[in-house]
Amino acid sequence: MGKGKTEKAPENPKNGVPQTGPDYPDFDLDNPEFPSEIEARALGSGGYPYDKKLKRAPYEEQLQQLQLELIKLQAHVETAGERIVVLFEGRDTSGKGGCISRILERINPRHSRSVALSKPTEAERGQWYFQRYIAHLPTKGDIVLFDRSWYNRAGVERVMGFCSEEETARFLRDAPEFEALLVRDGIRFFKIYLTVGREMQLKRFHERRHDPFKQWKVTEIDLAAIGKYDDYSRAEADMLRFTHTASSPWTVINANDQRRARLEAMRVILSALDYAGKDATAIGSIDPKLTMSGADYLARIGAKS
Repeated sequence: MGKGKTEKAPENPKNGVPQTGPDYPDFDLDNPEFPSEIEARALGSGGYPYDKKLKRAPYEEQLQQLQLELIKLQAHVETAGERIVVLFEGRDTSGKGGCISRILERINPRHSRSVALSKPTEAERGQWYFQRYIAHLPTKGDIVLFDRSWYNRAGVERVMGFCSEEETARFLRDAPEFEALLVRDGIRFFKIYLTVGREMQLKRFHERRHDPFKQWKVTEIDLAAIGKYDDYSRAEADMLRFTHTASSPWTVINANDQRRARLEAMRVILSALDYAGKDATAIGSIDPKLTMSGADYLARIGAKS
């Protein structure tokens, strides 16, 4: 990828919003009518394997079963003094917050929480990069889910030019070592990356722009990201290549269908842990069409490029 800061995304003369690139140069985020040609490609974009989204009834049935298993898991975590950390990273609009909220929805908030840090303060910018995240790691009996994490450095900070090439390289070298320390100290550590196709991302950006209940989700960084899908693809590949390790592997979930993605994220966590009363039938099987290791995902996107 480029050296140092990336170039500013091209402006759309119609609305000042960065263009989407050569595929859809005339896309206008402020136009309330979403282009039919993008709509037709949205669900299948990025190689999504299903023609239809999961319907509400089977989704809610499976969700309830998985949430019951999460209650059992949390009881075990409290009793055994376990510590669980789950990082949720991924493309903008991929549904990280939705996955986290469904996981936390029914379990005890005294021993589970989400962490979504804002941009660092001046004092934090002068610290060791990982330092401000350490204070949010769980104590015994707790579960912590990060809605974005230290991997900001490998993603948005890199693509938007908020850090130097040297800082990015140092992070990609240091992150596996930092995570290995957490694992050796006994933390049960999960890294989940949600990906969405270009057309599905455009559809979700458009929905957020025009839904008054979602407009708060659209930030200046989000607007800039619209024109940088390929830049994020390159950053994503580097991040997975350097930080998918035996002790802290990545799990990648295709999240074009948010319902399926939420269920898959729960299954990834529940399938990996033992606890009293675990019901393997209720958990079900992880869908290999949607969910794969970071290494397998790299092999797949490498074959396509």
